[in-house]
Amino acid sequence: MAEPEPASLDRDRIPRHVAIIMDGNGRWANARGLPRTAGHAQGEPALFDVIQGALGLGIEWLTVYAFSTENWSRPADEVSFLMHFNIDLLRRRRDEMDEMGVRIHFIGDRDDPRVPDELRTEIDVAEALTAANTTMHLVFAFNYGGRNEVAHAVRRLAVDVASGTIDVDAVGMESLAERMYLPEMPDPDLVIRSSGEMRISNFLLWESAYSEFVFTPVLWPDFDGTTLAACIAEYQGRDRRYGGVG
Repeated sequence: MAEPEPASLDRDRIPRHVAIIMDGNGRWANARGLPRTAGHAQGEPALFDVIQGALGLGIEWLTVYAFSTENWSRPADEVSFLMHFNIDLLRRRRDEMDEMGVRIHFIGDRDDPRVPDELRTEIDVAEALTAANTTMHLVFAFNYGGRNEVAHAVRRLAVDVASGTIDVDAVGMESLAERMYLPEMPDPDLVIRSSGEMRISNFLLWESAYSEFVFTPVLWPDFDGTTLAACIAEYQGRDRRYGGVG
């Protein structure tokens, strides 16, 4: 039986786009005397409970930070586990996501030679399989870094200016935004970070300029759809002014 939603949750004011920094897998495992990889494995049911919760709430876009450009510095065995874990996850879950009408996207540097060819193939298959779905967009930020994304967009813009595709006088925020990894993705209304850490960690730097942030002490493997609803209820208590006055 699903847990009850917070009494304060207003289903008429659900954010269009929620982005989540899934943090705390390692600490969850360490607290139980388990290897860090056990925490990553336990993070999978948490993720899919959140996906179900997001679908139930009518969230249109859900972005999750799956692997950062900085995560390559982790121990080699942990990185290897994560690469193969993502291959396995996509194979096991993509049909389920497709049946629920979820469209899968990946943002980040998938062409990095450190990304296994097998994983790159599974990413392509999952995106192609779900390309026509419209119930919800699920974005995996994989081998992703916000600074890398901005640099990527600047390089594309520089090439277009040099080729005459765009005049230098027309360069501005809109032309840069059009060259981000997934330009059709709306800016997140709400960014959530689990585990109690209070930093952005190079996540959606451009897109989160006016996002609301909710930091919860819940470690990611313990996060679920009820926690998501509680974070949204907190978000709904905010007054979003976008630089104006209340």
